[in-house]
Amino acid sequence: DGKTYDAYVIYPKNHTNEANFVEYFVYQIMPDILENKCGYKLCIYGRDIYPGEDTASAIEKRIQSSRRLIILLTHQLVNCKEHTYDQHIALYNALIQNDTRVILLEMERIGTYGKLQESLRFIIKQQGTIKWKEQHTVHPQSPNSKFWKQVRYHMPLTLKSS
Repeated sequence: DGKTYDAYVIYPKNHTNEANFVEYFVYQIMPDILENKCGYKLCIYGRDIYPGEDTASAIEKRIQSSRRLIILLTHQLVNCKEHTYDQHIALYNALIQNDTRVILLEMERIGTYGKLQESLRFIIKQQGTIKWKEQHTVHPQSPNSKFWKQVRYHMPLTLKSS
């Protein structure tokens, strides 16, 4: 299908205490489970977009070359008044061009979705979210936990031979 990545990951990039866990999750836990144990290829901003690249066009290219879009929902993302460029482009591709499926990971209890932008509320209404309930531990999470099984269910099939 000409795609390079199985999923492009969107997460809040501000540095707060809450973001420390989110960044640990994005840079350590997700790659360990989805890439190392399940054979997926993720595109993560800050890891797969290189210094010196035009950020806007790099983000756009990476999103277009991804089969899925994973958005981490946190209070920081919900309460953010300005949505990031990658979020705008990604949601445009998913909803208007209809060529990217979205996987929403609810990293903490959001409660009502009223503050979310309308496009995210629409996706939640259509397919719901996958809720992260596991406690943050230093031990890697099992790819066979309910959470990761749900994520893998929404991911494309891998070509990795077992």
